[in-house]
Amino acid sequence: MNLKNIVEALIFSADQPLSLSKIQSVFADEHGQCPEKSSIQTALTEIAVDYQQRPVQLKQVASGYRFQVKEEFSPWITRLLEERPPRYSRALLETIAIIAYQQPMTRGEIEAIRGVSVNTQIIKTLMEREWVKIVGHKDVPGRPALYVTTQQFLDYFNLKSLSELPTLKELQAEEDIDLYAPQSENALNPPQSPINPNQSNHEQEKPPTAIDEQTIEG
Repeated sequence: MNLKNIVEALIFSADQPLSLSKIQSVFADEHGQCPEKSSIQTALTEIAVDYQQRPVQLKQVASGYRFQVKEEFSPWITRLLEERPPRYSRALLETIAIIAYQQPMTRGEIEAIRGVSVNTQIIKTLMEREWVKIVGHKDVPGRPALYVTTQQFLDYFNLKSLSELPTLKELQAEEDIDLYAPQSENALNPPQSPINPNQSNHEQEKPPTAIDEQTIEG
């Protein structure tokens, strides 16, 4: 059977992006024989070309490859879906942006940049979404947790790597934009993709206070 057709069927059937290794593992038989990754990559390239003139595209994100509707068709898709895309608060978007650009970051360092206390619900939401994770603790009094972004964060925002994030200069040029309004495909705004979390967040912030890092991170 044609390798390209099998790979296309696998990606269509998967409920999450497929990496080259995952695709290759499907072919392994009892003797461990399977196509070379280079052959699978060639098939993926050919599939991407096949879909160039279609409303659906083969997209590579951090976790692998997936099919998704092209961005220009999102207005019609939005009308079809019963669930509206979540509206994330400015506080949550600022927090995840700081972590993405400055990681690893402690909660206290995030608060120092934003100038306000970080609501506990924001960190909880980011952890539940699996957009951030703890990779260790900073060697300072209280040993606060260090947060970094995850592959799930990159997948959600349609990115292959952190290098695809808009530059700080580009963000400064758009500092007056509505954080809830759709921007470019690679900006920190949720794309029209197969991933549509249905949780909405409306965090209430409080003025800066003296905060014990150990209490926060505990």
